[in-house]
Amino acid sequence: MTDQAEEQLRDYFVNRGFKIGDTLPKEAELAEALGVSRSVLREALSRLRMLGMIDVRKRRGTILTEPDVLSGMSRILEPKLLSKQTLKRLFEVRLMLEMGLGEFLYSRITERHFHKLEDILEEEAHAGSKAELVELDIKFHSTLYEITGNPVIIRFQRMLQPIFQYGLDYRAEIHKPGKPPKVTHRDLVNILKNGDAAAFREAMRQHFELHFQLLS
Repeated sequence: MTDQAEEQLRDYFVNRGFKIGDTLPKEAELAEALGVSRSVLREALSRLRMLGMIDVRKRRGTILTEPDVLSGMSRILEPKLLSKQTLKRLFEVRLMLEMGLGEFLYSRITERHFHKLEDILEEEAHAGSKAELVELDIKFHSTLYEITGNPVIIRFQRMLQPIFQYGLDYRAEIHKPGKPPKVTHRDLVNILKNGDAAAFREAMRQHFELHFQLLS
Protein backbone atom coordinates (compact mmCIF):
# COMPACT_ATOMS: atom_id res chain seq x y z
CA MET A 1 0.00 0.00 0.00
CA THR A 2 2.89 2.34 0.75
CA ASP A 3 4.37 1.67 -2.68
CA GLN A 4 1.05 2.55 -4.28
CA ALA A 5 0.67 5.66 -2.13
CA GLU A 6 4.18 6.82 -3.09
CA GLU A 7 3.33 6.45 -6.77
CA GLN A 8 -0.01 8.17 -6.27
CA LEU A 9 1.70 11.10 -4.56
CA ARG A 10 4.02 11.59 -7.51
CA ASP A 11 1.05 11.54 -9.89
CA TYR A 12 -0.85 13.90 -7.62
CA PHE A 13 1.98 16.46 -7.64
CA VAL A 14 2.21 16.32 -11.43
CA ASN A 15 -1.51 16.33 -12.16
CA ARG A 16 -2.17 19.21 -9.76
CA GLY A 17 0.62 21.25 -11.32
CA PHE A 18 2.82 21.59 -8.25
CA LYS A 19 6.18 23.25 -8.86
CA ILE A 20 9.45 23.21 -6.94
CA GLY A 21 9.04 25.36 -3.84
CA ASP A 22 5.25 24.99 -3.61
CA THR A 23 3.69 24.17 -0.24
CA LEU A 24 1.81 20.88 -0.23
CA PRO A 25 -1.62 20.27 1.29
CA LYS A 26 -1.93 19.04 4.87
CA GLU A 27 -1.66 15.31 5.59
CA ALA A 28 -5.40 14.92 6.14
CA GLU A 29 -6.18 16.46 2.74
CA LEU A 30 -3.56 14.34 0.97
CA ALA A 31 -4.75 11.14 2.65
CA GLU A 32 -8.34 11.86 1.63
CA ALA A 33 -7.34 12.74 -1.93
CA LEU A 34 -5.39 9.50 -2.30
CA GLY A 35 -7.89 7.36 -0.37
CA VAL A 36 -5.28 6.01 2.07
CA SER A 37 -4.82 6.07 5.81
CA ARG A 38 -2.72 8.75 7.50
CA SER A 39 -0.16 6.12 8.57
CA VAL A 40 0.34 4.88 5.00
CA LEU A 41 0.55 8.46 3.74
CA ARG A 42 3.20 9.36 6.34
CA GLU A 43 5.32 6.38 5.26
CA ALA A 44 5.03 7.40 1.61
CA LEU A 45 5.92 11.01 2.46
CA SER A 46 8.90 9.76 4.47
CA ARG A 47 10.19 7.90 1.43
CA LEU A 48 9.86 10.98 -0.75
CA ARG A 49 11.65 13.04 1.87
CA MET A 50 14.54 10.55 1.90
CA LEU A 51 14.74 10.93 -1.88
CA GLY A 52 14.91 14.70 -1.50
CA MET A 53 11.59 15.31 -3.27
CA ILE A 54 9.93 17.01 -0.30
CA ASP A 55 11.10 18.82 2.81
CA VAL A 56 9.51 20.19 5.96
CA ARG A 57 10.21 23.86 6.60
CA LYS A 58 9.42 25.95 9.65
CA ARG A 59 6.33 28.10 9.22
CA ARG A 60 5.84 26.76 5.67
CA GLY A 61 4.98 23.13 6.21
CA THR A 62 5.85 20.47 3.62
CA ILE A 63 7.18 21.80 0.34
CA LEU A 64 8.11 20.23 -2.96
CA THR A 65 11.88 20.27 -3.50
CA GLU A 66 14.18 19.41 -6.37
CA PRO A 67 15.88 16.08 -5.63
CA ASP A 68 19.56 15.42 -6.10
CA VAL A 69 19.18 13.00 -9.01
CA LEU A 70 22.54 11.30 -8.41
CA SER A 71 22.40 11.11 -4.62
CA GLY A 72 20.72 7.71 -4.39
CA MET A 73 23.03 6.17 -6.95
CA SER A 74 26.13 7.50 -5.21
CA ARG A 75 25.15 5.61 -2.06
CA ILE A 76 24.99 2.20 -3.71
CA LEU A 77 27.89 2.35 -6.19
CA GLU A 78 30.19 0.13 -4.15
CA PRO A 79 31.93 -2.27 -6.56
CA LYS A 80 32.37 -4.95 -3.90
CA LEU A 81 28.60 -5.09 -3.42
CA LEU A 82 27.76 -5.35 -7.13
CA SER A 83 27.76 -8.42 -9.36
CA LYS A 84 30.25 -8.83 -12.20
CA GLN A 85 27.40 -8.48 -14.68
CA THR A 86 26.36 -5.13 -13.20
CA LEU A 87 29.99 -3.93 -13.14
CA LYS A 88 30.30 -4.91 -16.78
CA ARG A 89 27.18 -2.93 -17.74
CA LEU A 90 28.36 0.11 -15.81
CA PHE A 91 31.73 -0.09 -17.50
CA GLU A 92 29.88 -0.10 -20.83
CA VAL A 93 28.22 3.15 -19.70
CA ARG A 94 31.69 4.67 -19.37
CA LEU A 95 32.49 3.77 -22.97
CA MET A 96 29.16 5.15 -24.19
CA LEU A 97 29.71 8.43 -22.37
CA GLU A 98 33.20 9.01 -23.68
CA MET A 99 32.27 8.07 -27.23
CA GLY A 100 29.72 10.89 -27.11
CA LEU A 101 31.89 13.64 -25.63
CA GLY A 102 33.19 15.04 -28.91
CA GLU A 103 30.45 17.53 -29.73
CA PHE A 104 30.79 19.15 -26.32
CA LEU A 105 34.58 19.10 -26.22
CA TYR A 106 35.01 21.03 -29.46
CA SER A 107 32.62 23.78 -28.41
CA ARG A 108 34.00 24.19 -24.89
CA ILE A 109 37.72 23.40 -24.87
CA THR A 110 40.07 26.28 -24.06
CA GLU A 111 43.81 26.88 -24.13
CA ARG A 112 43.89 26.20 -20.40
CA HIS A 113 42.44 22.75 -21.04
CA PHE A 114 44.97 22.05 -23.77
CA HIS A 115 47.78 23.02 -21.41
CA LYS A 116 46.41 20.64 -18.78
CA LEU A 117 46.21 17.77 -21.27
CA GLU A 118 49.74 18.49 -22.49
CA ASP A 119 51.01 18.40 -18.91
CA ILE A 120 49.43 14.98 -18.45
CA LEU A 121 51.07 13.73 -21.65
CA GLU A 122 54.41 14.98 -20.36
CA GLU A 123 53.90 13.13 -17.08
CA GLU A 124 53.02 9.96 -19.01
CA ALA A 125 56.25 10.21 -20.99
CA HIS A 126 58.23 10.13 -17.77
CA ALA A 127 56.08 7.69 -15.77
CA GLY A 128 58.16 5.02 -14.11
CA SER A 129 55.56 2.39 -13.30
CA LYS A 130 52.30 0.85 -14.43
CA ALA A 131 50.57 2.29 -11.36
CA GLU A 132 51.61 5.80 -12.40
CA LEU A 133 50.31 5.24 -15.91
CA VAL A 134 46.96 4.02 -14.58
CA GLU A 135 46.64 7.15 -12.43
CA LEU A 136 47.54 9.37 -15.37
CA ASP A 137 45.04 7.55 -17.59
CA ILE A 138 42.34 8.34 -15.02
CA LYS A 139 43.54 11.94 -14.86
CA PHE A 140 43.47 12.30 -18.66
CA HIS A 141 39.94 10.97 -19.09
CA SER A 142 38.68 12.89 -16.05
CA THR A 143 39.96 16.05 -17.72
CA LEU A 144 37.87 15.30 -20.81
CA TYR A 145 34.76 15.25 -18.64
CA GLU A 146 35.89 18.45 -16.95
CA ILE A 147 36.16 20.17 -20.34
CA THR A 148 32.45 19.62 -20.98
CA GLY A 149 31.67 21.98 -18.11
CA ASN A 150 28.61 19.89 -17.32
CA PRO A 151 28.46 19.39 -13.53
CA VAL A 152 26.12 16.40 -13.80
CA ILE A 153 28.33 14.37 -16.11
CA ILE A 154 31.46 15.39 -14.18
CA ARG A 155 29.93 14.16 -10.95
CA PHE A 156 28.59 11.02 -12.62
CA GLN A 157 32.08 10.24 -13.94
CA ARG A 158 33.54 10.63 -10.45
CA MET A 159 30.89 8.31 -9.05
CA LEU A 160 31.68 5.71 -11.70
CA GLN A 161 35.43 6.00 -11.23
CA PRO A 162 35.69 2.96 -8.91
CA ILE A 163 33.72 0.99 -11.50
CA PHE A 164 36.27 1.84 -14.18
CA GLN A 165 38.72 -0.39 -12.34
CA TYR A 166 36.50 -3.24 -13.50
CA GLY A 167 38.13 -3.22 -16.94
CA LEU A 168 41.60 -3.59 -15.48
CA ASP A 169 40.54 -6.32 -13.06
CA TYR A 170 38.66 -8.22 -15.76
CA ARG A 171 41.63 -8.05 -18.11
CA ALA A 172 43.88 -9.50 -15.41
CA GLU A 173 41.33 -12.20 -14.60
CA ILE A 174 41.25 -13.53 -18.15
CA HIS A 175 45.01 -13.13 -18.49
CA LYS A 176 44.97 -10.55 -21.26
CA PRO A 177 47.66 -7.98 -20.56
CA GLY A 178 47.11 -4.47 -21.77
CA LYS A 179 48.37 -3.60 -25.23
CA PRO A 180 49.16 -0.11 -26.44
CA PRO A 181 45.98 1.28 -28.04
CA LYS A 182 46.00 2.11 -31.74
CA VAL A 183 45.05 5.65 -30.80
CA THR A 184 46.98 7.08 -27.86
CA HIS A 185 46.25 10.02 -25.59
CA ARG A 186 48.64 12.06 -27.73
CA ASP A 187 46.61 11.19 -30.81
CA LEU A 188 43.39 12.22 -29.07
CA VAL A 189 44.83 15.60 -28.14
CA ASN A 190 46.05 16.16 -31.71
CA ILE A 191 42.57 15.35 -33.02
CA LEU A 192 41.06 17.77 -30.53
CA LYS A 193 43.37 20.42 -31.95
CA ASN A 194 42.95 19.65 -35.64
CA GLY A 195 39.95 17.38 -36.16
CA ASP A 196 36.22 17.42 -35.57
CA ALA A 197 33.64 15.62 -33.45
CA ALA A 198 33.24 12.73 -35.91
CA ALA A 199 36.99 12.17 -36.06
CA PHE A 200 37.23 12.27 -32.28
CA ARG A 201 34.41 9.74 -31.91
CA GLU A 202 36.15 7.29 -34.25
CA ALA A 203 39.50 7.89 -32.54
CA MET A 204 37.94 7.21 -29.14
CA ARG A 205 36.44 3.98 -30.48
CA GLN A 206 39.90 2.83 -31.54
CA HIS A 207 41.38 4.01 -28.26
CA PHE A 208 38.94 1.73 -26.43
CA GLU A 209 39.20 -1.15 -28.92
CA LEU A 210 40.65 -3.59 -26.41
CA HIS A 211 37.90 -2.77 -23.93
CA PHE A 212 35.27 -3.50 -26.56
CA GLN A 213 36.95 -6.85 -27.25
CA LEU A 214 36.94 -7.71 -23.56
CA LEU A 215 33.25 -6.83 -23.19
CA SER A 216 32.05 -8.68 -26.27
